[in-house]
Amino acid sequence: MTILIIMVVILVVAIIGLIIYNANIHKKVLTYRNINQKITNLSVVQDFMSAIGETSSVDEKIKKINDILIEKYEIKYSTIVVFNGAEYEIKASNVDKVHWESLRTLQDVDLFKDSIAQAIPKYVTVNNDQERLPYQKMEFGRAKSAIFFPLYIDNVYIGYWIIESGTPHDFDNVDTTVLEVIKDNIVSVLKTVVHQKTLESIVRKDLFSGLYSEEYLYGEGKKVIDQYTTSTICMFKITNLEEINEKYCRELGNEIITKISEYVKSNISDQYIFVRYMGPKFVIAFSGVEINGVADFINDLKENIEKTEVVLPENEKMKAYPKLNFAISTYYKGTGLEEVLKKQEEYLDKCDTKENDITNI
Repeated sequence: MTILIIMVVILVVAIIGLIIYNANIHKKVLTYRNINQKITNLSVVQDFMSAIGETSSVDEKIKKINDILIEKYEIKYSTIVVFNGAEYEIKASNVDKVHWESLRTLQDVDLFKDSIAQAIPKYVTVNNDQERLPYQKMEFGRAKSAIFFPLYIDNVYIGYWIIESGTPHDFDNVDTTVLEVIKDNIVSVLKTVVHQKTLESIVRKDLFSGLYSEEYLYGEGKKVIDQYTTSTICMFKITNLEEINEKYCRELGNEIITKISEYVKSNISDQYIFVRYMGPKFVIAFSGVEINGVADFINDLKENIEKTEVVLPENEKMKAYPKLNFAISTYYKGTGLEEVLKKQEEYLDKCDTKENDITNI
């Protein structure tokens, strides 16, 4: 009897020991999974930041981000839809385009209206392969479960992110906290690139010069410039333009702007960016060229333009010679292009109106 009791005690102790051991193992597994998930999330965030920093358009960046989500988290289908001010637009999706119309109108589906109003995700699924999700119109075989995430920037609803699976109940046990982190990262990216999108949208061509406006420099122009480590930025000002407008007429001033623009455009390489910066100021970005590589060209450019008599076609008595003042600087990839231009502009605006020189700042 005593031996039996001892054996029972040993067995109980062994069972308790195994329970404690298994509990510790389970805890370590959960810890490992948590750490692994954090590493994955950190990797995704780093990839997001790399995508934002790429010299590409906003739409291309959002598509790259969606591809990262699909790859890193093994999501079957992922679609990002954003309201562009006029309509809902699919910015990124790996779903066949034949289904895009239904995916970009989910805000009109009753199922998701509460989700949008309350800013909370909505999970929907079917029980078998014969059923289809409520928002689907002709997609019996594609998605069988989905999670809808409304997207907000500063409490303003701007669209949604929806992930889908071809398996019923596939997201029943998914860690929604991880998905919320992903959603927040998507919002952060959209918020970061919104300024770039604004610049891309407001770029216009100037009527008299035929050149792009200043905003072009920070969008498409910067893509070209940032292909090189260093570039030379040249800003010049027609110092006597205001005087010509007042002494003769504004039409002659406009003719001077046109002639100067045509001359510069015809004498620079296509890889260089030439824009009308503002009023009498223009910018040439010599992509990948150091200052000493453009010094002679700028000297010749200045000399040739200033010795050109510009005549108003409608009245040959109206004629004048333009005077130019130049500021040149080195731009380094990854630094603030706007800061370089700001310094040049401040210098040219503070100069005496009679100064017409080439200054390295």
